[in-house]
Amino acid sequence: MIRTQRLAAGVCALLAALTAGIAFPAGAVADETTATAPKVDLVIDVSGSMRAKDIDGQSRMAAAKQAFNEVLDATPEEVQLGIRTLGANYPGDDRKTGCKDTAQLYPVGPLDRTEAKTAVATLTPTGWTPIGPALLKAAEDLDGGEGSKRIVLISDGEDTCAPLDPCEVAREIAAKGIGLTIDTLGLVPNTKMRQQLSCIAEATGGTFTSVEHTDELADKVNQLVDRAADPVVTPVATTGADQCAKAPTLNSGLYTDREEFGQQRWYRVKVPHGWELRASVSVAADREVNPSYGLLLRATTEGGREIVRGEAAGNGRTDVISTGLRYPKAEAEDAEGEIAPETVCLQVTHSFSPAGGVKTTPGLPLEVTIDVVHGPDASNDVASFGLGRGWWLLGALILTGFLAGLVWGWLSRWRVAVWRTN
Repeated sequence: MIRTQRLAAGVCALLAALTAGIAFPAGAVADETTATAPKVDLVIDVSGSMRAKDIDGQSRMAAAKQAFNEVLDATPEEVQLGIRTLGANYPGDDRKTGCKDTAQLYPVGPLDRTEAKTAVATLTPTGWTPIGPALLKAAEDLDGGEGSKRIVLISDGEDTCAPLDPCEVAREIAAKGIGLTIDTLGLVPNTKMRQQLSCIAEATGGTFTSVEHTDELADKVNQLVDRAADPVVTPVATTGADQCAKAPTLNSGLYTDREEFGQQRWYRVKVPHGWELRASVSVAADREVNPSYGLLLRATTEGGREIVRGEAAGNGRTDVISTGLRYPKAEAEDAEGEIAPETVCLQVTHSFSPAGGVKTTPGLPLEVTIDVVHGPDASNDVASFGLGRGWWLLGALILTGFLAGLVWGWLSRWRVAVWRTN
């Protein structure tokens, strides 16, 4: 009897060990998948103005609900999605209370479509438009994890909770460097609302879209949710030098750095013979700056001779400015043995200036993209060979015109000869 009990206990222990051995790796994989899953927080304006019936004959709220149901049906399985409201719960006139009216309607996580749709169906246009507080809370909703993070803000009016400027809130979120993008959609927007929503989006590298029809709203939100599922390229942190001789050598990739006002940043790239350097740089104003600014990207030799440059200018209408350049390194002729690549120095200079009372440190964030590729050797690269295969078309047109001219001339002379004879 004792031996039977011991045998049964041993079998149970073995089964438990096998179960644990199978379960733990699966749990580890699930945790890893969750940590890298893309996250999206849909932030919907439920203020009183959403009652207006000017979208395809129905109210803005009804159009938003219809669009949300379509989006929830089409959301990819790998995307963790949440829904946050602003102005949905407080109908009163107390501004202090109304500006705190933001709540998580559906938590960010694996999507239960039925539960999410049920939650959306309960929404009724109610109160204020606290966009700034809602964005701060939405950023907290997306905290943690290594996957892409995206806020999609849908609103039909301007923020009513100044002095907490939602554009400054977006810049603050961008300055944290958490890789969060805010896209904005304006329902039947006016000029002032369009400017505010554009500023919010541009501060984080997002997009603004004006929406006046239900199908447009559903299509755009679906595009943004799908975009969140795209692979994320994480920039590599680097620190440029104040001169080329001390600059770090960069390979093909995406890099991030910070450049203070009035400063220069230098980087080095090795370009083999027969290859081409393609470089671009973007600088973001993550704080208030004076209008009218520029960006310069120069490629020089180690001796300081300029090879090529890219320039861009801005006038305060956007918070991000970008430029780029291309440098094809010709094949070495009559060369014996292996030839060392050329070292190209890249200089980044911007002319942003801080507004009064604005901190100058840390420097403005910049992203540098480096791509060293095989140089074009055929006419299919229009950028390097001008018309490319268009030369064939141009030659054919010239030949056709010449032959047509000969035929027309011969016919004309024949008609004149016949007329004279008669």
